Formats: sequence, structure tokens, C-alpha cells
Amino acid sequence: MSNDNVFSLFFFVTLFTCLVAAIAQDGHIFLPSQLNQDNSLSSSSSYAAADSKLNQRPVIGILSHPGDGSSGRLSNVSDVSYIAASYVKFVESGGARVIPLLYNESPQNLNKKLDLVNGVLFTGGWATSGPYLQTLQYVFKKALERNDAGDHFPVLGLNLGGNLLIKIVADQGDVLETFNASSLLSYLQLWSSANDEGSLYQRFPSDLLSLLSIETLVLHNHKYAITPRKLQYNRNLGNFFDILATSTDRDDKIFVTTARGKNYPVTVNLWQPEKNAFEWATSLKAPHTENAVRVTQSTANFFVSEARKSSNKPNAQEVRDNLIYNYQPTYGGAAGKGYDQVYLFQ
Repeated sequence: MSNDNVFSLFFFVTLFTCLVAAIAQDGHIFLPSQLNQDNSLSSSSSYAAADSKLNQRPVIGILSHPGDGSSGRLSNVSDVSYIAASYVKFVESGGARVIPLLYNESPQNLNKKLDLVNGVLFTGGWATSGPYLQTLQYVFKKALERNDAGDHFPVLGLNLGGNLLIKIVADQGDVLETFNASSLLSYLQLWSSANDEGSLYQRFPSDLLSLLSIETLVLHNHKYAITPRKLQYNRNLGNFFDILATSTDRDDKIFVTTARGKNYPVTVNLWQPEKNAFEWATSLKAPHTENAVRVTQSTANFFVSEARKSSNKPNAQEVRDNLIYNYQPTYGGAAGKGYDQVYLFQ
């Protein structure tokens, strides 16, 4: 018998032996490397059981902001409001859909929409008072009530949205200070609490966490923030938030850039993850490297994973009737500044 025939015979005998051994184990077929892993089936079952408890069709409410997002270039109607499409894409990239919450719609409509979502996002912008602030306060209060009632209902405040949450929790109008952080590419200094369960950064791959302190992977674009000391020593803020990360402005002043609720799934984030992947204005200097886009994706994954813990599963048709897919985005980036696309509501 030739060497080739001997080898072929040995190969098929070995393969047959592995298959017989595999089938003998509870009637399941395993790869040879799995034959000694008795817990492989039970592990798969436990993962399936855990997934079955999650809401795999999460919906996020995004609060609209006054204006057209383009300094009147797209609309000068007095009651117009907008949501930048980058926030919608950000949420969708994490695996959720969006329902717009209009800041100037009736309380009845707003409550109806809040009953259809599994979390809310407060965006950046400029409005810090008036009807917009009143609506944001109302939605935030409802979110806390949902959590108190037993639902896991996450809140994410980005940039201005985060600063307004800090002011609301502090119950102090002048709690923020000025910082030189407009259009600023930044490093992050992660605190030990960044590793806590439910932290934004817990969802980041370990190599990306390390890069946050040595590569400028996030964009700050704000004039106000709070120092770590002031947050910790303000009774309301210190009782409500843990600091997850800080950053430094152009004048070497340190400010809180990410904070997490101690007893509520509320995250304040002054850097803007959506811009890395979805905004291309040349005036902003948002980072578009591969690692910067990974930051966007990791943040979206975190927020939507929190929304999946919500037990709210509303009527599917009511959700579809209110989705942002019922509106068309408008291109506003032709001038190379501002948002590339916005959804207008008027």
C-alpha cells in the first residue's frame, strides 16, 4: 500500500472515531476541540436565557431643539425645532430606532411618546432657558419616575444636554464655570469608577480605553463645565453622580467630562460621540480616525444596551406611527459648517 493510501486511511478512521464520540454525547455533534467541554451546551442555554429578558427592539426618544440648526439658513419659522441627523444615526448604529420628542408639543403628545420609548437623549445646542429647559426638566423628571417605578430607563445628556442635567440636579443656576473648550480635540483621564458596572467606559474594548489617554479621540465643543471638586462638594451633585472621566481645556483647567448616576442610569457626557462618525463640518475638527469611530460605536453600543434593559414593550403600530422615519432629513452642510443633516419640525 502506498504512503498516500495509508495516510488517507488513517485520516478517515480518525475522523470516524471523532464523529462517533461526538454523537454519543447527548446526541449533539461537537467539534473535536469541544469534546471535553461538558458545559458548552449549558453556557449557550444561559446566554439564550439572559438574552430573552432583554428588549431587542429598543426605541430612543430624542428631544428636539429650538431653531433650524443652521442659524436660519434652512428655516426662519418662529416655532421650528430640529434634531441633527447625526444623533439619529448614532442611536441607530447601536441597534435602536428613534422617536422625536418635540420640545414645544402638547404635554399629552409628549406623554404618549414617552410611553413608547425605552430611554431618552438630550442633545447639544444653545438654548438654556424658557420652554426648552422646562420641557427637558419635565422629560428628565418622567425618566426618573420610570426608574423609581421599576423600569430601567436610561438617560444620556450630551454636551449642552449634559450641562443642563448638571444644573437641574444641582438646583443651582450658576454651578457651571467657563472653560476654553470650544472645538477642542481632547484626551480623557479615566477615574477608577469608569470600571464600575453600568459605566459608559465598561463597554469599551480594553485597547481603546488605553488609547483615550494618549490619542485625541473625542471632541469637546462647549464653553461651560464643572470642576471635579465643585461636583463632589455640591451636596445634590455629589449624592447623585459619580465622576467617570475628566479632561483639560486649553488653559489647563480640569473639568468633568463624563459622570454617571449612582442610583439611576443617567449619563452626562460633555464630549460628543456622534460627530466622530457622522458630522463632517471642516470648522469643527471632529476626529475621523478608525479609533475615533470606534469610540462612537462603543458609546452607541453602551447607550442602546442600557435601553434593552427596559421592560417597556409598547404597541408596535403606535411605535411605527411616531418614528422619525415619518420625516425627511434636510441637507444643511453645503457651507462646510454646522450640521450636515437635520430633521426639521414646524
